Amino acid sequence: MNPKLFDHTLLKADATKEQICKICGEARQYGFKSVCVNSYYTALVAGQLAGTDVKTCTVVGFPLGQMSTRAKCAETEAAVMDGAQEIDMVINVGALKDKDDEAVLLDIASVKKACGTTAILKVIIETCLLTDEEKVRACELAVKAGADFVKTSTGFSTGGADVKDVELMRRTVGEHIGVKASGGIRDTKTAQAMLDAGADRLGTSATIAIVEG
Repeated sequence: MNPKLFDHTLLKADATKEQICKICGEARQYGFKSVCVNSYYTALVAGQLAGTDVKTCTVVGFPLGQMSTRAKCAETEAAVMDGAQEIDMVINVGALKDKDDEAVLLDIASVKKACGTTAILKVIIETCLLTDEEKVRACELAVKAGADFVKTSTGFSTGGADVKDVELMRRTVGEHIGVKASGGIRDTKTAQAMLDAGADRLGTSATIAIVEG
């Protein structure tokens, strides 16, 4: 399985510097697409990956998404300054459920602007908390706001990636932007099912086990 399909991920609250350096070494060895971490470790990861084609990915508004837009933008700008090349933001799920599409759109568009010209934006819609109608609306808003990817899950809520959700997201966004599946992807069979459903990026901490089959 192509290692460039994977964001090698460590987002646990007790992640240590030693563990972060370890996954950076693994990412360099296998040639993964990115290493995805909380913003505290952005600069460390960027330094560890300097001189390689492995990207530094940072989560924003993670994992709940109900931070103010201003706070998400500040977090994004700081991450980019520290070397982040990809930003995975969580939408405001409550605002989406309130049908406040204007607030959701502004939230995503503002973070996209804060990414500047150097970082791409992936938008985590947290599918396990949404109806199908809400999933479609979230994806449409992400496209409208200029996002580069929509992403299924944080992996920290009530569920993770689901094949039917990936299919729905891909149908909704078409070929305009990427679809990232994350949360609960721990083996090659599951990873392949997500790719077959339309995902073109996978986020997991079981990356090595998956690529080695």
